Amino acid sequence: MSRIINYGSCCIDHVFQVPHFVRAGETLSSTGYAIFPGGKGLNQSIAVAEAGCAVNHVGAVGEDGRWLAELMSARGVDITHLSIIDSPTGQAILQIDPHAENAIFISGGANLGAHEHLIDAALEQATGDEILLIQNETSGNEAAIRQAKAKGLQVAFNMAPMNASARALPLALIDYFIINETEGEALTGKKKPNEICDALLKQYPNSSVVLTLGQAGVLFRSAEHNLSQSAYSVEAIDTTGAGDTFTGYFLATLIKTRQVDLALQIAAAAAAISVTQSGAATSIPTLQDVHQFLATHAS
Repeated sequence: MSRIINYGSCCIDHVFQVPHFVRAGETLSSTGYAIFPGGKGLNQSIAVAEAGCAVNHVGAVGEDGRWLAELMSARGVDITHLSIIDSPTGQAILQIDPHAENAIFISGGANLGAHEHLIDAALEQATGDEILLIQNETSGNEAAIRQAKAKGLQVAFNMAPMNASARALPLALIDYFIINETEGEALTGKKKPNEICDALLKQYPNSSVVLTLGQAGVLFRSAEHNLSQSAYSVEAIDTTGAGDTFTGYFLATLIKTRQVDLALQIAAAAAAISVTQSGAATSIPTLQDVHQFLATHAS
């Protein structure tokens, strides 16, 4: 069965609207505050489900995050392997400035627990047709990568946040690197998009690179493909979760259609819609929304 197994984070997002990002030593009054569901894993699982692909979310929340599990289930995510444990749910503090840019810091909470038994259970019935999706907000990524590859699965790694632990993983086993320019520079030492792609493919020639460029669109590079997709022009309100929306829609469309160009187009449209709404998970559009958007917009 073609599906995504997403070993990913769940967080409670505390979102502050601010006139500018807070500076060292500064006390800043916010112009607005709201609580939203979030976490890169949760966002991406919902995006996969909204894109019409089966998705099994693997991870953990605390009792304070039980509503996150209920939300994912309501939006079509299989939460059989999402555990509710005696630990606080992951938390994220977000600043959103008047230009819709964000600054984020997170506390891992339940996302950093021992998840190997959950990964084992989720992969037990895998047939090799699935894609394992991971981000860098959980503690068991190395075990997940190695077990998935032993089962014959492809692995997609959204390398965020980029840090030493992400770079220390067995990256030669990754099939899809999903990164932005900042992460690409940290990983390769290169600044220009084409140079980032070239450096990654030189080191990992059997992998594919999905390099998101914000308003400049996205590049897809592999041994077989050299593709680009423009960003759609919209009036942004909140860019939080746009990358997660793109990732979920891209992988879902890819596994359903095996058409990289179509996956890029649909994912770019979904990401464009998401930035016109507040929040992360709450801004992820339905597939019907995406088709309607594409019918009226040119890239």
